[in-house]
Amino acid sequence: MLQIIEVLKPIFLLVFFLIVCAASLFAQQTDSLITQKDTSQVQPLPGPADTLNRVIAEETVLSMKNKLLNSDAAPVSLAVQLKSRRSGDNFFYLVTGIVLLLAFLKYFYSRYFTNLFRVFFNTSLRQSQLTDQLLQAKLPSLLFNLFFVISGGIYVFILLNYYEVIPGENNRILILTSIALLGIIYFLKFCTLKFTGWVSGLSESTNTYIFIIFLINKIIGVFLVPFIIILSFSDKPIVKTGVIISLMSIGIFLLLRFFRSYGLLQNQLKISRFHFFLYIAGIELLPLLLIYKGLMVYLSKIL
Repeated sequence: MLQIIEVLKPIFLLVFFLIVCAASLFAQQTDSLITQKDTSQVQPLPGPADTLNRVIAEETVLSMKNKLLNSDAAPVSLAVQLKSRRSGDNFFYLVTGIVLLLAFLKYFYSRYFTNLFRVFFNTSLRQSQLTDQLLQAKLPSLLFNLFFVISGGIYVFILLNYYEVIPGENNRILILTSIALLGIIYFLKFCTLKFTGWVSGLSESTNTYIFIIFLINKIIGVFLVPFIIILSFSDKPIVKTGVIISLMSIGIFLLLRFFRSYGLLQNQLKISRFHFFLYIAGIELLPLLLIYKGLMVYLSKIL
């Protein structure tokens, strides 16, 4: 019996040791769970509602303390206006089209283009072979006259926009209006001179005068192309200089047209320079001034 007890004694000690270890581990886990439960009860995690209330409270305190905020007055709502973007792409394509049109005319009617400048720089326009060639070329003459109307209308639009007579919006309508007005002016002038020559029996003199007018106009149309490019895409100092030079050049062309017309018509019509100047002022300058004044009144009402 004693021997059996001696054999089982180590086994009982081992079992007792295991039971004690298991009890101590279970007690530690229970304490840790209790500690975590107590910690969660003492320090709760902030929720969304608590954070929002805390932020609102802080903003309220700051607004009450800030003297620069007018928190007591009624709130004011400001209307938001979208900024309209102005793009110059369409006008760029228009100027590019003008250059391509001039290149087209120069390529297909190079002989007429050359004779045009040779006759212009010739001091005498009395019946010569070059003048006859220009008079016989009806289609190139019409195309170059149309080119003058287009380039002159665009140049007038640029000047009106530069002097802030018209706004920058509705560019297409204003450009077409400028081109159409310039075309109507010279078409009426052509019809008036033709009718006057037919009634007075001086068709040859009026045809000579018409030829000189439209010859100078064709040269002006070609001359305005580089100024249109400069005035459209340059800085303000360069644009200002370009406007002055272009206006002075156009004035020189008009004076040249006056003197060359008088030189050719003096012997045929037997008129003095004073009477011819009165004719130029009454037939050409005065209608242009009246149209300009009416256009300004009309634009001031619709814009």
